[in-house]
Amino acid sequence: MARLTGAGQTSDRRASTPALYRCPRVPPPRDGRYPDDMGTDITELIGVYDADSTLVGEVSYWINARLGRTHCSLCELTHGMFTVKKEWTSCRRALAVPFVTFHRNDAPTDVRDAASGVFPVVFARRASGLTRLLGPDELEHFDGSTSRFAAWLETQLG
Repeated sequence: MARLTGAGQTSDRRASTPALYRCPRVPPPRDGRYPDDMGTDITELIGVYDADSTLVGEVSYWINARLGRTHCSLCELTHGMFTVKKEWTSCRRALAVPFVTFHRNDAPTDVRDAASGVFPVVFARRASGLTRLLGPDELEHFDGSTSRFAAWLETQLG
């Protein structure tokens, strides 16, 4: 889908993305803002990994995950062996609202409080506050399928 980049030029950032990594796209309006009547009042999606963002935390998680001692189903959906999955990057860009991620130790206070120590978790931020969408058991059902996860998120956005 072509989009205006300025001065009447168009680009298709999806054209350069292999079909394997493409996710359904809700095109943004020309002014870049989404209408209030999207069928949802979700302004942001928030994911919190079951891992810490410190160097020790990252290395410890990576080693223990490879040895089968620890597991984070949200990590499996968004990351490959060493980096963020290209498929996730494409799917996240296609979502109608931002999807931000945090680790247990760097999540905002309201998010940590809402998680109540249960990670990984995905929340929807609304004007009324945070709503838990997915916890560890629900995230596990995606079985690492980034495209199924992104499609489910799209259904929640209306």
